[in-house]
Parts: sequence; C-alpha cells; structure tokens
Amino acid sequence: MEKKEFHYIHSFADYVDQFYKLLIDYSPKLITAFIVLFVGLYAIRLINRLVRRIMVKRELDPTLSRFLADSLLWALRFLLFITFISKLGIETSSFVAILGAAGLAIGLSLQGSLSNFAGGMLIILFKPFRVGDYIEAQNVGGTVSEIQIFVTKLITLNNQTIFVPNGILSNGVITNFSVGKNRRANLLFNISYETNIKTAKDIVMHVLENHPKVLKTPAPSVAVNLLTDAHIQLAIRPWSKNADFADMCSDVLEECKEAFDKAGIGFHTVGK
Repeated sequence: MEKKEFHYIHSFADYVDQFYKLLIDYSPKLITAFIVLFVGLYAIRLINRLVRRIMVKRELDPTLSRFLADSLLWALRFLLFITFISKLGIETSSFVAILGAAGLAIGLSLQGSLSNFAGGMLIILFKPFRVGDYIEAQNVGGTVSEIQIFVTKLITLNNQTIFVPNGILSNGVITNFSVGKNRRANLLFNISYETNIKTAKDIVMHVLENHPKVLKTPAPSVAVNLLTDAHIQLAIRPWSKNADFADMCSDVLEECKEAFDKAGIGFHTVGK
C-alpha cells in the first residue's frame, strides 16, 4: 500500500515538474502574444480616433463615416486576433479556412440582408437623398429621418415611422421633393361650360398674385388643361418654397373656392 502511494506521489511530482518546464518554455511566446494583444488594442483605438477625426474634417456623410470607421475597427481587430493566436503557436491557416467557409455559408443564408447592405452603401455613396429630404418611393412617402446600413427610416406627415429596405429602395424609382428649393403645385379645377373662362382665370390669378406664399418668380399660371364632355378643366400652377408647399396648396384652394362662390361659379377640384 505504501509503495502504491509513493508511486502516485512520484507520478504527480513528475507531472508538476513537466508542467513547470512546459510553462517556462512556453512563457516567452505567451508574454509576447499578450504584449502584441495589448499594444495592438491600444494602437487600434488610436487609429480609429484618428480616422474619425479625419472624416469629420473632410465633412463626410455621418452615416458613411460611422460605417467606414466601424468596418476598419473590426477588420483591425480580426487581424490582431490572427496575429495573437499565431504568436501563441497556433496554426492559423486552417483557422482562416474555417472562417472563410463559415463566412460563405453565412453569406448564402443572408442574401437578402447582403442586398440591403449593398443598397445602403449605394445610397450613402451616391446620395439620391439626404437626411431631412422628403421622398416618395415604394408607394410610401415621408421625411428621411435616418439612413442606416440595411434600412432607411422615413417619418410620414402623420408622424408614422416607416422602415424601407435599402435593397429595393436603391433599385427602384425615388422621387425627391427636396432637391430643388421651390416646388410647383398642379391644382386641377373642373368648371362648367357656361362659365366664362377668362373670368375664371382672372379670379384665380388674382388669388395667386395676392397670396404671400405663392412665389412671383417663377410666375404662377392658369391654363385650360382639358375639355371633357361635362367640364372645362383648369390647371392652376403656383410655385412656393418647399417648406410652404402644403400650406400654400390649402390656402389657394380655400381662397379660390370663396372667390368662385362670390362670382357664382360652380366648380370642383380634381387633384394636385
């Protein structure tokens, strides 16, 4: 019994001795690897701050700047991780191959997300619209609140939030109402054939010329747009600043209605 216990103690002492020898032999690699890790993390932090400052000075788009800085940050972290494990003596070629295969599998399973990602990059780079613009696309309209990497956030006129995927947004038709400073309305009125056209046009022009939100340049216009079986269709085309457009349209409709009522002219609106 004593001989067996002595054998166990002797074996344990051998294991401890081998462990210490292995630790002493491996410690230079371990110390070097952790020095590389800590120095690398500090360097990555400095590089990221420097890149962000340069982008701010260059006045790049905030969304693009944030995305590029974050992409650079994770790319540098990945390279640091590969360097760290190689310093530990771990073979990196098989590890990189496994990551590549995993990346391919993830890419195939996330084709829709990658399409939205590519669409977001195209929107950020080519700027068909910016934050604050009012746009219509994919049968929805609203003010652009935020351009994210995968979706664009719109706020509608009744304060609803709509998230439009960037993939279909970048490949579809986008109407941007905020590119120009001014915007023209196209208000259609149907009046009866008994109405004197010149009188109706003069009444409308008087309303337009005296409205403070209707621009003098470009000048507003009133013209016969269409002759139907039952009505004469007038097209009233006033210009206003983008910010005044909705109020201007409502005011012109209201004031034209009051003026037509005073003149005894019956009409109804068709649209904008």
